[in-house]
Amino acid sequence: MSYNIINYQDIVNNESVLLAKQYSYIKEYKIVKNLQNKYDNIFSYIESIDGYAFSTKTYMPSYISKVNKVPLVQIGNVNSELCLSLNQKYEYVTIKELPNKKKYLLSEKGVLISLTGNDDIENDISTFFDNDFNCFLNQRVSFFRLKKIDDIDLLYYFYAFTKYKIFNIQWIGTGSVQKNTVAKERKKIFIPKINNYQTIKYVSMLMQAIINKEKMIKFRHKNIFNAIDNELRQNQKAINFKFDFPTINEIENSSRLDTGTYAEQFKEIDFLIKNYREGCFFLDKNHLKSGNTPNTRFIGDIDNLKYRWITPTHCSDNGLILIDEGINLKGNNNINENCLLLVNRGQGIDCGKSIFYNFNDYGKGHHNQGMYKVFNYEKEKLIFISCFLNTQLIREYCSKLSLGSKMKELKMEHFLQIPFPNFSEEKQKEIVKLYHNDNIAYQPKHRNLDNFLTNDNEFNKVAGIYEINKTAKQLKTLLNSAIDNIINDKQVDIVFD
Repeated sequence: MSYNIINYQDIVNNESVLLAKQYSYIKEYKIVKNLQNKYDNIFSYIESIDGYAFSTKTYMPSYISKVNKVPLVQIGNVNSELCLSLNQKYEYVTIKELPNKKKYLLSEKGVLISLTGNDDIENDISTFFDNDFNCFLNQRVSFFRLKKIDDIDLLYYFYAFTKYKIFNIQWIGTGSVQKNTVAKERKKIFIPKINNYQTIKYVSMLMQAIINKEKMIKFRHKNIFNAIDNELRQNQKAINFKFDFPTINEIENSSRLDTGTYAEQFKEIDFLIKNYREGCFFLDKNHLKSGNTPNTRFIGDIDNLKYRWITPTHCSDNGLILIDEGINLKGNNNINENCLLLVNRGQGIDCGKSIFYNFNDYGKGHHNQGMYKVFNYEKEKLIFISCFLNTQLIREYCSKLSLGSKMKELKMEHFLQIPFPNFSEEKQKEIVKLYHNDNIAYQPKHRNLDNFLTNDNEFNKVAGIYEINKTAKQLKTLLNSAIDNIINDKQVDIVFD
């Protein structure tokens, strides 16, 4: 256990507040103090607007055309993406609010930060607004923009710092349960505007590149869905879908009394796949296996442990591993080859989510009982199955197929019931390439501040989701190193590899 030793001057500097949590980051606050003596505060170059408390009476129902309503940015929208997009779920406000509330309509690039949360400094509290759609700013969210719009690098530099511990510990608000950051506290927050513009530009370039990669991953995921959906719908047998309510024989044969698999939506998707002109296939039960949580284990930093640890919470909607975590265990690990890992429990829409486990990159691993492993298939077939399972169409299908009241579950027998279309080898390769392109290499060695973003965007255009995500992680490592050096007042080396 470690302790922070404080003295009388520390208490005076903290306005005589005696709450223990105020002194949890005394080392970091001393670093901030040293930086304040040397650099300007970036907040001198930025201004903010706090959101408005729109009445729920102005909210518009989903059936109203989006032409007549404006999305409302709330705290939940700020915490979920690097860059705000229309892919999220929003409340919508009537367009009639525009004349009187134009002040709260976002119309330029800026950074959105949540004003309410808790004291967990690991929480994501900010997102970037790229000004690619109109939206209103709700209460408890603040929008930060440049006072002078001629230095966009400074805005991305600021945004990068909002993802870092040195910012989060200063942003923590007051309150016993729900923390609220008020104007008085915000005036004390310091982010150094260093004098080296090349370093500011470097941080900005890395941040922009990471945002661009997140956008491209979403675009690729949409391309995969469209390719699969179009192939299915354009190559149906000459039979039309007809919905019928379940018969007593159907209920007896399925032994299910829940309504999911009898719903029109489920039956229509099931028909769409099974009515594909080239037929369909199912997973082989001999190539599907459950996982486990070892009784004797240690889970922690992946760099210091023997195996990669995988659970449902590690998986993204795009078939990627979100969290890098390791495990040491007593006994044998259960991932020793390329495979798919299928989420078998969670919210209904999460059941059936899949990630391709690339053994060449990830090495030996271990997954828990919240996932099934699909193995002994060719690499391309594994990736195709994963792409298919992660489409919105099959997410809805699996949600209906899952069982349970609160914690939904797909048992092994349910995964064996899911039909997969027999796409041609050419079509499967086309879809697989959108996720994983083996024929492209990331070559950042000869890049500099003048050509980095252009070259990186060219790479993104031909790379698959897997490669884009892999290189985004590499850039995040460089960004974290750069900010860490800035905080510790050290030189930042401008490198891209």
